[in-house]
Amino acid sequence: MTGSRAAVDGAAPVEVWHRIATPASTMGPWLPSGDLGDSMSEGLGRVEEALAAAVTSEHPFVSEAAGHLMAAGGKRFRPMLALLAAHLGDAGAPEVVQAAVVCELTHLATLYHDDVMDEAAVRRGAQSANSRWTNSVAILTGDLLFARASDILADLGPEAVRIQARTFERLVTGQIRETVGARDGEDRVAHYLEVLADKTGSLVATSARFGARFAGVEPGLVEALTRFGEEVGVAFQLSDDLLDIVTDGASGKSPGTDLREGIATLPALIALAGDDPADVRLRELVSRPLSDDGEHAEALALLRASVALERAGEVLREYADRARASLSGVPAGEVREALSALCDYVVTRTS
Repeated sequence: MTGSRAAVDGAAPVEVWHRIATPASTMGPWLPSGDLGDSMSEGLGRVEEALAAAVTSEHPFVSEAAGHLMAAGGKRFRPMLALLAAHLGDAGAPEVVQAAVVCELTHLATLYHDDVMDEAAVRRGAQSANSRWTNSVAILTGDLLFARASDILADLGPEAVRIQARTFERLVTGQIRETVGARDGEDRVAHYLEVLADKTGSLVATSARFGARFAGVEPGLVEALTRFGEEVGVAFQLSDDLLDIVTDGASGKSPGTDLREGIATLPALIALAGDDPADVRLRELVSRPLSDDGEHAEALALLRASVALERAGEVLREYADRARASLSGVPAGEVREALSALCDYVVTRTS
């Protein structure tokens, strides 16, 4: 079983499962226990087995490279959302797992390409593919995962292919806009939020759409869950932005990584857009990479005490609130409660 079809037509071979796949990370406090939690765990196990088979090749090196980031772990946020949305319909429909795998493979493929563009040395606590091998290997491996995702997608019908194509267009558009940057005179904060909607929100939205659609959920509710996915996807990325600043390092994540690399996320962009004389030093520091440890520590301290960080937290809450509002038509029950809890989680994880 070397192609993507093996990933969904049957369980992965035992040797592939043990050699490549690792269990998904803890689902998080936003998912309930009980029957829904058990069903989600079972579904994620099927997704994990399918992913293990999807990254397997008859060529050992290809399997090693394609399975590199999957084996490093990850939140499996997109498959989880697809599976959860599916519980508003027939969660056992086989297409649900197929669609969840398509979304996760697409996400993994973008990470290989992102690491090349960012010249990243580490991803998910492990050596990045471009650092371990070469940029060419990383790019081609990402392309391979896109191909495997497309092969699975073909079995889901032309409308699914169209949805995925439009999602991919948004992913690429967001990456181009991020690479080029805001135009002269353009609001950099607005530009950044639009980039996040394309780069992150679009695929999370499609994950929710696919899960609901292939579970037979009625169209109006599918659209509501798609809106939810986009808003909560942006919120999740914004919470990552804030975590990069507020984390104390106890979790193993080094604080201020974005600041050190000169990546202007929302808190830094809000600071740069300000004109308070008291923040002149902060604006000067966050406008460039900070390789000096002293300047890095100074920038972190100033940003943690800034109005910009507070305002970024408000923006995060606005996205979480909009995501929650889109659930108004979702039937009361465990699924709606879990989705609402996710809105709380993306905010409170930064506290």
